[in-house]
Amino acid sequence: MKRWEGRRSVANADHSVRGNAATDTESRTGLTRAVLWLVVAVLAVRQMTVVLRQPPGERLTDLETWIGENGVLHVPGSLYDSDRFTGTPFAGLVLKPLTASAEQALGVAWTFGSLLLVAALGIVAARALPAPVGRRTTLLAAPVAISLLMLSLPVRNALYLGQTSILPVLLVLLACFVVRGERASGVLIGIAAALQPTVLLFAALLWLTGRRRAAVTGGAAFAVGTAVAWAAMPHDSWTYWVHHVAGAGLGERPDSLANQSLHGALLRLGLSGPLEIVLFLALAAVVVVLGLRRAVRYARDGQLLLAVAVTGCVVVAVSPTAWQHQLLWVLLAVVGRVGKRAADRLVWPAVVVLVLTLPGKMLLPNIGALLPVRDNVLLLAALGAACAAPFLPRTSPYWQRPIPTEYAKPVAARWSRVPLLPFWRRVFSRPNLLLELLLIRVVYSAYAQVRLAATAGRATAEEHGRQIHSIEQWLHIDIEHWVNHAVVEINWLREFFDYYYSTFHFIVPLTILGVLYVRRPADYRWVRSSIGFATLLALVGFWLYPLAPPRLMPGLGFIDTVHGVQDFAKPDYGTLTTVTNQYAAMPSLHFGWSLWCGVVIVMLAPKMWMKALGLLHPLFTVSAIVATGNHWVLDAAGGALVVSLGFGLTYLLSGPRKLRSGTAGESRPEDGAKVPAAVATEAGEAKSESAPASAAASATAPAREPVPPVSQAGAGGKQ
Repeated sequence: MKRWEGRRSVANADHSVRGNAATDTESRTGLTRAVLWLVVAVLAVRQMTVVLRQPPGERLTDLETWIGENGVLHVPGSLYDSDRFTGTPFAGLVLKPLTASAEQALGVAWTFGSLLLVAALGIVAARALPAPVGRRTTLLAAPVAISLLMLSLPVRNALYLGQTSILPVLLVLLACFVVRGERASGVLIGIAAALQPTVLLFAALLWLTGRRRAAVTGGAAFAVGTAVAWAAMPHDSWTYWVHHVAGAGLGERPDSLANQSLHGALLRLGLSGPLEIVLFLALAAVVVVLGLRRAVRYARDGQLLLAVAVTGCVVVAVSPTAWQHQLLWVLLAVVGRVGKRAADRLVWPAVVVLVLTLPGKMLLPNIGALLPVRDNVLLLAALGAACAAPFLPRTSPYWQRPIPTEYAKPVAARWSRVPLLPFWRRVFSRPNLLLELLLIRVVYSAYAQVRLAATAGRATAEEHGRQIHSIEQWLHIDIEHWVNHAVVEINWLREFFDYYYSTFHFIVPLTILGVLYVRRPADYRWVRSSIGFATLLALVGFWLYPLAPPRLMPGLGFIDTVHGVQDFAKPDYGTLTTVTNQYAAMPSLHFGWSLWCGVVIVMLAPKMWMKALGLLHPLFTVSAIVATGNHWVLDAAGGALVVSLGFGLTYLLSGPRKLRSGTAGESRPEDGAKVPAAVATEAGEAKSESAPASAAASATAPAREPVPPVSQAGAGGKQ
């Protein structure tokens, strides 16, 4: 009896522990959900504030041209006399009653109503996620979806212009996921197509997936709406459907960057006339066939939301004009799962979100060879989702359980009093190259924007320059003037330092990162984090202490060998307008990044001559920044400080550079093989004394993909 009571008490204790853990998980999920909904509310308020704070003539500009005092819906005559109205005649017929509303009240109601449509769109999309979906995902998906929609370029553009492009997307989602009955679904899709004609492709999707009554109803509803508009406005309907071929050519120039369709891309490439039309029709036919085949396959696989997104991306590509506010379909493609490995699973969503939330100039540099890609990046994302992205089927064993990432075990060399970030886990494998390049570019663009904005004016910067000069005089290190004039007298030396200052600042760090990415991926992650921290700390310095470099200090007699003679009589001298902030001198990232390069080369280079050569780079850089008059000596000291802090923060958060393999030999049932538990060192380091060479080699070797079990492959991915 006592033994039974003891067992029962142990069972109760175990149940209590599990119950407490479940309660903690529920509370964390609830808190996260509350925070996400708070973010949604903040974003909604911000969007309304941004729109409504604009002057009356600069907000809701498209809506103003339609229903304003002098709008096309007020003025007698054709809707298309001035090319200011780009919608269908049916859209003009629907918007006509709004002309009786007060303009100010209509602006507020329109913006608020558009935000409600965005919220409804996010909720419907979140509930349409393909099964199986975990409870936590179900709770958090809606606020995340709404936040992404509000941050996306199409929604921001639609809110700013007062466009109706959110409505067709919502009507299609309601038709596919909310309303019951094929007739109701067809009617909604027909109305959406009457507002945006190429949406009629969804009727083809319905037909090919067996919902033929809905497809026929959709076509009929589209025909009825168009016929009603034709009867009410015959001249406008003739102009839109015949003269402008379903609206092609209305609004902005079709070759502008705002037109992210195949037609716009071909025009931007210099094609025109019959050749361009034939090529556009041929490419559009290929995209329609490939895209609809893929959409049908995903719909039959149970991924109807992905099928809708793929069809929407086809709509974007084959439309004669697909303006930015009409590209919401591309964002819906984020629901597709791409990649067998857990480390690659977030690459596709990250790329889609970056492309749909950031302008092209932030994603790609201003290089001639990349301009065609940058100018058509939204179209390329749509084409990728429609025709190329290898989305996993739900029958794949990797749908629910991708190949796990092998994380390094924490090395107990951190300072015990420093709290660690729970999500900071180091891995052995290299990150995805495309995502890494995009993130580096985005971070650098953000750095450039903050650096440009971090200025307090010429007077403050010059006052700080006098402070730095006085401190250097007191320390007897004010050698800038002597070095500057000495180098000017030697032509070859001046040209060498000018070239070194302008060229090697970016080439050397990027080369080091590229080599480490290929040869030593774990070290790449470590050194990339350190230079990232150093750059963020430098931005704080630029913001808090704007500083005029020696070349921009009037009265001190410095010679600007790189930029030429400055005219100090002009109030905006040296600012180079919006190109760069000339007063971001403290700390010097020219020297900071070069010091980072030297430290990394000394730590990782396998040969002594390489280490010695690496030390020359910071030496040449500090000589160049002083000789050219671009930095004070103390700027270099500031650069050394932020780099030291960058290395220190990386050490505190991720531990020493050496790594040990992850899960101590634990095995996963579906892998069929144990994860090696031997202690491993990075390539090129000294081998561990406690582990043989074979064990170290096996620990650093990439894990093989597991063989999919037959039972999982035929079970629809259910676990």
